[in-house]
Amino acid sequence: MAQPKGTVVLAYSGGLDTSCILVWLKEEGYTVIAYLANIGQKEDFEAARKKALALGAKKVYIEDISREFVEEFIWPAVQANALYEDRYLLGTALARPCIARRLVQIAQQERAQYVAHGATGKGNDQVRFELTCYALCPNIKVVAPWRLPKFYQRFPGRRELMDYAKKHGISVPVTPQTPWSMDENLMHISYEAGILENPKPRAEGTSCVCSLIGNFTAG
Repeated sequence: MAQPKGTVVLAYSGGLDTSCILVWLKEEGYTVIAYLANIGQKEDFEAARKKALALGAKKVYIEDISREFVEEFIWPAVQANALYEDRYLLGTALARPCIARRLVQIAQQERAQYVAHGATGKGNDQVRFELTCYALCPNIKVVAPWRLPKFYQRFPGRRELMDYAKKHGISVPVTPQTPWSMDENLMHISYEAGILENPKPRAEGTSCVCSLIGNFTAG
């Protein structure tokens, strides 16, 4: 076990990435507080709480911020006709700053020196989370595992994460055959990982499939 590094508040979803990151942060010497935002997704929040505690979280915050998500983020976007490529909803892009705002508030409340997230280096979520955190609390320190060589060299892909989860008894909803994850909220649902991130396969079939993949791209 590494030397104690202080307290970190992790933006936690209960999925593969953040479940593994929670355990990894513990290995690195952090005291972990998990924060799960309810923004309208269908989820067993009590099961998520128990899972985070079982994985070693010192404390778990589960908070319903759906009202402020709608009133302060979704409605202004709808009024501004904010769409990606004039077509796709920005549910993920709008949700991240809403989540990050409360993440910072919890860190300040808990006197935590760090916040952490599971956003990968391929997308925009790192920027969405971190600019919000720095804007609200310039002195906060962000732990972004997917930017740390020590982390991404150990976990170059989701298969390695799944192996780590199996080794540590972490239950996850994905398998090597179905490696994608979903981001659901009151505005939309988007999908990522697996074949969805491979540019070679062509989208065939109904327009619904094309719309789904486009929604993923916009997320």
